[in-house]
Amino acid sequence: MKPSLIMLFICSSLLARAQTKLNLPLKHKLDSIYVLDQKYRAALTALNSGGKADSIAALFNRPAKGLFMVLLTDMQRVDSLNLVEVQSIIKTYGYPGKSLVGEPTNEAAWYVIQHSSHIQDYINVIEQAAKQKEIPFRQYGQMLDRLLMEEGKEQIYGTQIYSLTATNKTTGKKEMRLFVWPVRNASEVNTLRKKAGFDQSIEAYAKSFGVSYNPMTLAEVEALKKE
Repeated sequence: MKPSLIMLFICSSLLARAQTKLNLPLKHKLDSIYVLDQKYRAALTALNSGGKADSIAALFNRPAKGLFMVLLTDMQRVDSLNLVEVQSIIKTYGYPGKSLVGEPTNEAAWYVIQHSSHIQDYINVIEQAAKQKEIPFRQYGQMLDRLLMEEGKEQIYGTQIYSLTATNKTTGKKEMRLFVWPVRNASEVNTLRKKAGFDQSIEAYAKSFGVSYNPMTLAEVEALKKE
């Protein structure tokens, strides 16, 4: 047997052996949960980006009129059902990481929690999973940032973009303001991002949302809210 064929056989055997160690029924369940978690978000993003309501409505078998709110309501219902499933899974297995369900399925439960109002309940579980390399550490960082923002505190890694309605001092009109939520140590944030596994600087990350990164303080945010 040629050396290349031997290596291919060895790699295939190792992959097959790794697959048999996974909880495949759980993996399939989490894959389905992830599809549902992303399904409505993708559609809502498409609508916001100018996607044709008629085409999107047809995909979901929904009327085009008032489609955004219809899909938003459907998404919230699905999120609630997904959360119940994930809570049960974590109670039974602990966090379903890569050693249990493989990659990228190990991220499915993270998405469900990140999109819920129960981050505080699971942040320690997510931190432990990240430290054990069951999920990428950057995901713990992103969830921690979300929690800190919700608590009105400075974030660490600069992953959270915030929006509010404020008065434009030039025109005097109310308009939507989008900005990076205040960062605790702005001068070191890119070093921290790189260490956590983020592949973009905070400036590049903000730009991907159409935002120019200008460090803000919590006091400045509170002042904006009052305008």
